[in-house]
Amino acid sequence: MPTGKVKWYDAEKGFGFLSKDEGGDVYVRADALPSGVTTLKSGTRVEFGLVQGRKGDQALQVKLVDAPPSVSRATRKKPADMVNIIEDLYGLLENVEKSYRNGRHPDAKVAKPTAKVLRALADELEL
Repeated sequence: MPTGKVKWYDAEKGFGFLSKDEGGDVYVRADALPSGVTTLKSGTRVEFGLVQGRKGDQALQVKLVDAPPSVSRATRKKPADMVNIIEDLYGLLENVEKSYRNGRHPDAKVAKPTAKVLRALADELEL
């Protein structure tokens, strides 16, 4: 069974290309992906069946061999840094809470930075 790496894949369009280890590119469609897989990340090692299509080689029954290492995981913030971020967030949220307790929405000068920190924290927690 041929092996290679994902060259690129566009989930919206439902196709992409694999690079064979022996050289050359292979077209891959969404219906060749494993059950439950909707996209392929560039650099992911794969095995696949091969058939000759009208425009060249086409992959069938793609199997994921291993995923490339996550750059985002390698660049995660240190736990000590996260403690500082969360402590700062407490202060921001207290200001938001005061506004709501006083029967009004928080001022944009308070709400926008709070929302920004919350989004950043959520992104960091999902890694």
